[in-house]
Order: sequence, then C-alpha cells, then structure tokens
Amino acid sequence: MSDWAIEFEDVWKSYPSLSHVNGGLKQFIFNLPGAVVRSRSMNGNGNAPLAALKGVTFNVKRGEACGIIGRNGAGKSTVLGLIAGVMKPTSGMVRVNGRVAPLLELGAGFHPDLSGIENIVLNGVILGLSKAEVRRRTDEIVEFSGLADMIREPVRTYSTGMSARLGFSVVAHLDPELLLIDEVLGVGDIDFQKRSLDKIRDFKKKGTTIVFVSHSLSDVNMICDTAIWLKGHELNMQGASEAVTRAYIDEAG
Repeated sequence: MSDWAIEFEDVWKSYPSLSHVNGGLKQFIFNLPGAVVRSRSMNGNGNAPLAALKGVTFNVKRGEACGIIGRNGAGKSTVLGLIAGVMKPTSGMVRVNGRVAPLLELGAGFHPDLSGIENIVLNGVILGLSKAEVRRRTDEIVEFSGLADMIREPVRTYSTGMSARLGFSVVAHLDPELLLIDEVLGVGDIDFQKRSLDKIRDFKKKGTTIVFVSHSLSDVNMICDTAIWLKGHELNMQGASEAVTRAYIDEAG
C-alpha cells in the first residue's frame, strides 16, 4: 500500500474562458457539466482557455493534515475538485488513495423540497453509506446540527447557514479516509464552530488524511501539519505549515 494519500504529478488544468460565468470559478467547478455546455455555446470566438493550475506537483501522506493557502483565484478550489474526482486534469497525473468525504459546497446537494431528515438520508447514501447506516446515525447528526426544531421542514425554508450546518453534520458523521474541507469553520454560531473544530481534531486523531483550504492562517497552523502555497496557479511552496504561512505573511508585507 502506498504511503501517499494524494499524488499530483505535473498537473495542468484549463477551463474555457470564464468571463461570462456567474459566481466565479468555484461555482463553475462544482456545477461543471452545465457550465461547460454554456461555455461552449457562448465562447465560439476562439478565446484562450483559463489555466487554473500550471504544472503542479505535490504529495500528501496518509494521516497527514495539509493546508492549502493562496489568494483568491490561485487554484485552491481546482485542487480540491481534482481530489474529489468531480473533474479530471487537462494533463498530468492525479492519484487519490482512500474514500473521500468532501466538505466543500456545504448543503449544495440538498433537494429543496425534501425535509432536513430526508436530505440526511439522501446525502448519506450519496456519500457511500447504506440507508440503514444513515438511519443509525441520524439522531447524532440532528443533535450535532442543532436543527431539531426544523429537521422535518423542507430545506428550502432553511437559511444558507442552516443548510451548511446540516451539510457539515452529515459529513462529520461519516468514516472517511480522506476529508476535504473548504472554509467551513465560519459556519454557524460560536458553539457550532467549536464543535466543528473538535470534530475535525477527532478525525485527525483517528488518522484521517485532511486537506484544509482556508484564508485563516491561524486555523491552518492549528489544524495542519504541512501546507501548500499556491501562487499564480503554480505551487510556490510546500513544507511545515508554520513555515509556509510565515513565508506567505512575509511576502504580503
């Protein structure tokens, strides 16, 4: 068995011109099929594709917590999308060893007309659990979310924050080998944020490989052993998290 949970080798990823895409690159990535169709129909003028990653090479060990930092548009969400398997590289090799649970667009996969409890079952099954396994964990998921009073209401009646809390709660009660986290520690109130952080620490203690994207360098240092700094769609630095975040701060002045 390989010691590596994630391997990127000279990975390039390009998209069609995104000048017309509403919501930015992350929305394009996680709504990829429709975005590609729209792009083909609207971009017949020969515009050069957008390079989101340029020759990126790195490895993440099994059981390691690795942060990804960089300015908006540096390629962080593209890396997560490639690891999650929702896209393929334009060239190069991406190898992922282990069952992946993504905490990316929290609540994005919920059906608005189904209740919270029905969406728990739906998302749990999508993420690899049997219906029986989801039902055994449902009470814990609802309690963790703090949404017991609304759990039988349609998700379309939830605020964005409530949907995100329920999405986090579902994934937090899976048993992933590899956990992808994208800016989720700001979801909910202070108590929920603390419970979320404690849950991520529990995953780390159990040996779950974690990839954590955040603009909060203090959170990266608190959670991660190592970090990757993406700059201009390229790998600028990889190493111990405190060394990488310190270099990032020093450059920012």
